[in-house]
Amino acid sequence: MADAGLFIGWGEVVRGRETEAIEVFNETLAYYGRLAEDGTIESFEPVFLEPHGGDLNGFILIRGDADSLASLRVSEEFTQFATRATLIVENFGIVGADLAERLQRQMEYYTEQIGAFA
Repeated sequence: MADAGLFIGWGEVVRGRETEAIEVFNETLAYYGRLAEDGTIESFEPVFLEPHGGDLNGFILIRGDADSLASLRVSEEFTQFATRATLIVENFGIVGADLAERLQRQMEYYTEQIGAFA
C-alpha cells in the first residue's frame, strides 16, 4: 500500500488555451498510466471539482512509495509536464502528501509535540 503521494492541483485554464489544456491533460493521464504500468507509481486519481468559489478546480493524487515519488518529482519528463501545465492553467502546484502509515506517523509526531507544550 502506498505511503506517500503527490497532490497536483490546478485552477482555471488560461483563456485561449482551452484546446491545449485538453491535449496536455490527456497526455498527462497517459504518462501517469505508463508510470503505473511500469511500477514507478502505485496509482493515480484525477479529480475535477465542482464550482465552489475557490481557486482549485481539480487535482491528481499520485500514490506510491516516498523514495520513488521523490525521484519522479525531479525527473526530466515529470518536470517537463509540470512546466507545460504552468503555461496552460492558473494556480498550478505540486505538494507532497503523507498517506497510510506515513500519515499515522505524522499524527504520532504531532501528538508527541502537543505533549511537549502542555
